[in-house]
Parts: sequence; C-alpha cells; structure tokens
Amino acid sequence: MATIVVPAHPAGWPPEPIPPVGYLSRKALPIKRNDAEPLTREDVQYDLLYHIFADKHSVFHSPIPGKICTFRDLYIHALYNSNKCSKVLKDKMVDTPAFGVELAKIALLTNVGRINTTMAFFPEMKTALRTYHPVPCLQKTDGNAQDAPRIKNCLKAALLPSEFKSVPPSTPDEILEKTRSGQRPPTSVVNLIFVMSNHAAPLASVHFDGNLNFLDIFLPKALSSQDRARAFLWLMYHYLEGPEGQNPYDDSYSRSNPGKAPLIRKLTKDEEEKENVDTQEEKQWGVLMTNQRNLFLSRLVVAAQNENMKKRAAAPHFVTAPPETRRQRSFVAEIPKEEASFMYYVPNNETPLILPDKNASRRRSNRNSPAPERSMLDQAWHTVTAYDPLLDSDEESQDENVQLEYTRRLGVITRLRGRPPTPEPVFENLTLGRFQQVQSWD
Repeated sequence: MATIVVPAHPAGWPPEPIPPVGYLSRKALPIKRNDAEPLTREDVQYDLLYHIFADKHSVFHSPIPGKICTFRDLYIHALYNSNKCSKVLKDKMVDTPAFGVELAKIALLTNVGRINTTMAFFPEMKTALRTYHPVPCLQKTDGNAQDAPRIKNCLKAALLPSEFKSVPPSTPDEILEKTRSGQRPPTSVVNLIFVMSNHAAPLASVHFDGNLNFLDIFLPKALSSQDRARAFLWLMYHYLEGPEGQNPYDDSYSRSNPGKAPLIRKLTKDEEEKENVDTQEEKQWGVLMTNQRNLFLSRLVVAAQNENMKKRAAAPHFVTAPPETRRQRSFVAEIPKEEASFMYYVPNNETPLILPDKNASRRRSNRNSPAPERSMLDQAWHTVTAYDPLLDSDEESQDENVQLEYTRRLGVITRLRGRPPTPEPVFENLTLGRFQQVQSWD
C-alpha cells in the first residue's frame, strides 16, 4: 500500500508567518496609564535602571578628549551638552547631581520608546494631548522632570560635535565601521540607543538566541534585572568601544560565543516578587500627587466654566419679535419671507424686553375712548414698532401720547439749559438776493 505524503504547505497557501521576536509590536512597548496614575517601579523597571546607572566601570571614552568615564557620566554628559537642554535644566543638574541621575533614567526610558511623548511629569500640565503621571521612585528631588516631548527633543539634539554638520550613523554596521576606524566614541550614546531600538528585531539573532531582543531588556519580564543591565552595558561597550578585544561585561557564555551578549537568567516566582517593589513612602507620595492633580483639574474646569459664563453674559444676543408686534407696523401690508426671522437686540445687562400690550392696537382703533397715558420708555417702543420712519411727517398719526412726549422732551431740554428757550431768528436784507440772519441772544 502506497504511503500518501501531505505537503506541509499545499500549493497556493501562504507560508506561515514568522513568529514575533520579543515584544509583539511596537505599539505594545510604551507604558499605558490613565491621567494622574503613578508609574510604579515595575512600570519603569527601577531595579534595571538602578544597576545600569550604578555601574562603576570607567571604560567608555568621553567626548572630552583623553577622558574615560562610566556609562552614567557618559549619558548625563550627552544630555547636558544637548542643544535643546535649557539653562535652567543644566543649572539644576549641576546643583543637584541626584536630579541629573533621575532625569537620565527617565530619558533612557524615553530613548528606547518605553515612555512615549504623551506623558508629562508635573501636575500643572494643561495640554489636553498629554497625561500627567507621578513617578515616585524617580522623583525624590524637587527638580522639574519636564515632559516626554521636551525630553525627546533634548535626546535628538544630543550629538557629538562632529555630527552637527553631518549625518550621524543610522545603522549598527555604520557605527561599527566608525569604531573599527579608530573613532571613539563613533557616535553619541543617545544616538546609539536610538539605532539599537530601531534595529532590535534584526539584531535579535545576532546578539541573542532569537527569542529576545534589545527592547525586551526594558519590558517587565521574569528576567534578572542585574543580568539585563549587564547585557545592556555589554552592547553599549560592543558598539562604542569596538567588538575586538575583551569586553569588561563578558561572562563565560559571551567569551566562548563571540558577538553574543551575556546570558540573562530567568527568575523564579519568589525572586520575581522581590524585584521592583514600591516602598510605602513612594505609594503615599503617588496618592498625594494624584490628589493634587485632580484638585488642579477641578479648579481648571471651574475657572473655564466661569470664564465662559462671563463671555456669554457680556455678549449681546437677540430674540425674535412676537407675531403681534410685527403686525402692528402700519407700513407693512404683508410680512415678507425674509422678515419672518427678524431679531430684536437685547442689551448685555439683561434688561427685560418690554413688549407692547397685546390689546393696545384694539384700544387705539377706538377713537372715541381716550388712549391711556404712556411712559417715555413705552412711547419710544410704541413709536419704533407702530410707525413708519420713512414717512415725511408723523403728524397724520399723532395722538395725545405723541404730543405729551414732545411736551416732556421740551421740558427736559428747558431744565437742562436752565433758561427760557431761544427766540425765533429774524431775517433782513433779502433784496440783494441774499440774507443775513440776525439773532438776538439772551
């Protein structure tokens, strides 16, 4: 009986996708937290950062000729000499060295993409596109940790003096080529980390076993923080100082396998629970800053609401005139279509709009009964709504209220002047085709 062999991939079927290396996607790399939610030690992998910046090996060439320094000093020096680092930030880094280390740790997380540009680290942040997050383990000094966009701008400008007028290397091979040519450092440590982050997947099988890559070093995993820090520093030395010779961060595995980073040990459940544990003081400070942020936001909302109410109260608005008011206009036989949306101005002091009496037109039509006496304000409104301003004279439609209004106006003018009215002018000498106006003044 013949054996039928089924092919692993039938014709026409797409090949199976290559399993992802390390983190599933670039979108899964940044820390995701709600506004005012603190970043814990596990979020930032505090123990990893501690071992990286606590390393005492002075094996890196400084950009200052003839000087050798630790990774911590190399990284802080790159931030300090960035063109985008403000003078206030530089002075704070010099006056408070602990603040410089804290800022460098947050900058390293931003450098690899663990902290994205939507985060800020001061509670008075008003930009709606960013979220505030206290970082209790990295904010033990009183310095302003800025926000992620400013930190990233500072990182992008952290170049060597020779790279300001040229394009810095953008691939691992270009950096190694500069190193082999004797240029040390071949690029800034910040640019090296950018390059390593962008080429993490291709380098996974070069320096690791293919199941781990450069960015996995900074993710919360059940891996030894001290071993991850050693592998990170090994990579920094490998590219900044050269792959030839002995690497001070080698272990037995990397010595016997050239080009491979030191092994990273997996943690047991008990060992994992002992790493990146927040202290009680840090938890309390995180809650305090969260409450401070919420209080700031509530005050900001109330202030915005009050400002909007003031603007609405100060702005003039209009109301539609009642149909009976529009029908009272004697000069309008039929309301045009465009007149249907006529609006009346309402003063911004919110003075109530005084509309004429609905039965006033009926009472005015009865000439036998005297019209009730109106106040000056009522008469003014009546004149605006009931008479045509284009008529040559309003004598045809005068009633006792119009005469009363004229009398009141004359009385007001007389009281304002404080003396009798001016007599009528006298005209003489009209025989020459011109006249002279002679007035006798009081």
